[in-house]
Amino acid sequence: MTVPNETLDARVAARDAASPNAGSGGAAPGSGWYWAVPAAGLLVLIVLGWAMFQPFGNEAKGAAALLMMLVLLFLKVPVAVAMAVPAIAGIYALAGEIPLQRTLMDVPFSSVASWSLSVLPMFVFMGLMLWSSGATTRLYRGAGLWLGWLPGGLAVTTNVAGAGLAAASGSTVGITHALGRIGIPEMLRAGYDKRLALGSVLLAGMSGQLIPPSVLLVVYAGVAQVAVGPQLLAGVIPGLLVAVASAGLLVAVAVVRPRLAPRARSGTASWSERFSSVAGMAPVPLLSGLVVGGLLAGVFTATEAGAFGALGAVLIAAVTLRPRELGRALSSALRMTVSGVGQIMFLLLGTAFMGRFIALSGLPGWLVSTFDELGITRIEFLLLLILVYLVMGAFLDPIAMILLTVPVLLPIAEGYAVSPLWFGVFVVLLAELSMVTPPVGILSYVVHRLAQDPEVRGDVSIRLKDVFTAAVWVLPVALAVLLVLVFFPQLVEILVT
Repeated sequence: MTVPNETLDARVAARDAASPNAGSGGAAPGSGWYWAVPAAGLLVLIVLGWAMFQPFGNEAKGAAALLMMLVLLFLKVPVAVAMAVPAIAGIYALAGEIPLQRTLMDVPFSSVASWSLSVLPMFVFMGLMLWSSGATTRLYRGAGLWLGWLPGGLAVTTNVAGAGLAAASGSTVGITHALGRIGIPEMLRAGYDKRLALGSVLLAGMSGQLIPPSVLLVVYAGVAQVAVGPQLLAGVIPGLLVAVASAGLLVAVAVVRPRLAPRARSGTASWSERFSSVAGMAPVPLLSGLVVGGLLAGVFTATEAGAFGALGAVLIAAVTLRPRELGRALSSALRMTVSGVGQIMFLLLGTAFMGRFIALSGLPGWLVSTFDELGITRIEFLLLLILVYLVMGAFLDPIAMILLTVPVLLPIAEGYAVSPLWFGVFVVLLAELSMVTPPVGILSYVVHRLAQDPEVRGDVSIRLKDVFTAAVWVLPVALAVLLVLVFFPQLVEILVT
């Protein structure tokens, strides 16, 4: 889940930058091409709809519904609608009117009126209030004083601050935006290569949806019907692995090619400056530690942890903001929380319809038996999924990708004795990687748009090509951690058991 306004800005930027007609107005409404694509899409939808009501096998009808969903997505129909409409038609085709009526009465309530999902608005609200209080800026400044002595110290600071902010917020876009606004100008003023500066900001967002509280892990738990608390704890060690691997890569680059990352002034910070920064840094790690520690110790349920974190964020903001500023921050955070969580709930509703239909069609069981007949091993299946998600990530945002694929792929993964908790971490990490994958990696466009602000870039020219080049820094880290998880799956559930 991303902060709604930032997500909208990122998608608009992505659309404008990625469109081959950007700046030229696109095809004219009267041209043949303007109507050819939707007309062809409508024709395909009619054919697929016809096929669903023919005497074909249930698996074939399931495949037809999935193709119908993909066509609707291609035609830019909202994701929730693109999932719900083929699913409802498919349930009627497979089971008839009475089961469809029962589904329509049951699913809208059961899919979103879940006690475990009540943690979602609290985690989103917690992150928004911490940003409003200025805690993110103080955390970054303090981390710079403590880590500036390292080779590539400012880049490492950005990465470590990203891990710290991930433990206080479930928004990758929000973390990247906050760190980019603070970190990019600092690194450029220190003489850092612009691609390394951009890459360190992109790397900093990678752990954002693995270290609790993670909105994507909560969404996955809702789709996969697993407990939210254990799923959140399953992301801790992989998230820390991503942060450590990212920091190690940045230090290695600075050692091998020091001209890319000159030593910054903050490397000469005195011990008194460092210790004086601790008070400003403390609120974020302290609150995050209490939330995660309470989950680990069994003091909190996931919902109680979310409520505690939201209350703690409000108290931190109350201490640091004036009354009028606090009122504005609360109002803004509440509006954005309601808007963002409402979007997610609508998506979960569409996913629930599609999941019910897929289970009814028997498509997952057919795929499991097909893979078994082909002799595909567990490792081969997971490596194949890495390629599939990398391709899908170039065209879908993370929440849509999770909602579209988990109902189909999780039963297959369970057929290979893959734990649902492990699979959730695996899918979310791939979703994070997809956020920087060209041509539609949302984070890349967020960073590019941010870098056009003269206050951020100074007199340095930053093009979209530079951001995509910087995204290469993310690939080796993410793929290395993914391979570690594939070959050492027990790492995911160390804190859960």
